[in-house]
Amino acid sequence: MASPVALAVRNVSRRYGGRAVVSDASLELHPGRITCLLGPSGCGKSTLLRLIAGLEPVDAGTISAGDRILSGPDGMLPPESRSIGFVFQDYALFPHLDVADNIGFGLKNLDNAARRARVKELLARFHLEKLEQAWPHTLSGGEQQRVAIARALAREPAVLLLDEPFSGLDGHLRNDVRRSVLADLREAHTTVLIVTHDPEEALLMADDLILMAAGQILQTGTPDDCYLRPVSIAAARLLGEATLLPARIEAGVAFSPFGSVPAAGAADGPAQLMVRPEGIRISADLSGACATVVDVGFAGPFRAVMLVADDITATARIAGVPPPPGARVGVTIDADRTCIYPA
Repeated sequence: MASPVALAVRNVSRRYGGRAVVSDASLELHPGRITCLLGPSGCGKSTLLRLIAGLEPVDAGTISAGDRILSGPDGMLPPESRSIGFVFQDYALFPHLDVADNIGFGLKNLDNAARRARVKELLARFHLEKLEQAWPHTLSGGEQQRVAIARALAREPAVLLLDEPFSGLDGHLRNDVRRSVLADLREAHTTVLIVTHDPEEALLMADDLILMAAGQILQTGTPDDCYLRPVSIAAARLLGEATLLPARIEAGVAFSPFGSVPAAGAADGPAQLMVRPEGIRISADLSGACATVVDVGFAGPFRAVMLVADDITATARIAGVPPPPGARVGVTIDADRTCIYPA
């Protein structure tokens, strides 16, 4: 049985002058799940968020929530009628209001007692009780972010949009705030769409992943599916380093300079074999495919070992002591970290 859909984007396009910023984009958000929209800067991610929020019209396609059309060729509902919360990249807190009044700003339809109760609830959920009367300029980046999210959730929107929510935070703080905020959103069963350009962050956060480049949606699916079974080379590279090896398919096996992997169902002939760095294994066994180490780099949790075989270069990621530059090593490929594409 198909899971319910909280919001659907169908074949949406947006143009500025003669330039297509979003082109024929389709995606679905499912209730209570965190979806990450991943793509490089300038690919149309933030524009797509603005279209969903109702801050811009669509030029083609529809955006709907259940049976309601939010945007379409015949018009659009205003942002305040969509039940969609939006947290901007710079948080956009009101500098003349304290934390409690920022959170309660959109609750003017409630009486004073109900408004105070809702604000208290959100202060507690996002661990802001001690900052209730603080001014925005006195808050840390992580505190400002939590206030902005609490404000966006105050009216209990059906969907929450977050535009690069952690990009302004550094290192340890970024990781801590991200874990804390995501735990609170999951506890509240919020339907969330998060825009990011950081592949590691997207893989860590997402229940569902959407890959976007040059205004187009390349792939949607779970993080595992998108990382291990990318539909194209472009999709593969959005999620990290991916080496393309020339290969030849013969009788259900793909042969490359760095070893062979099963290729069941693939037609015989030339192909391209995509492999992740952690999928290239090296050993002292020189009985199969061999390569020469040309460089070794230290990257903290792993070492990057650059290899050359048949004038083709690839990088392996290994833990432990690496072979020195100039060494000859045996090479194998982990089939679970590969995909085969037409030549």
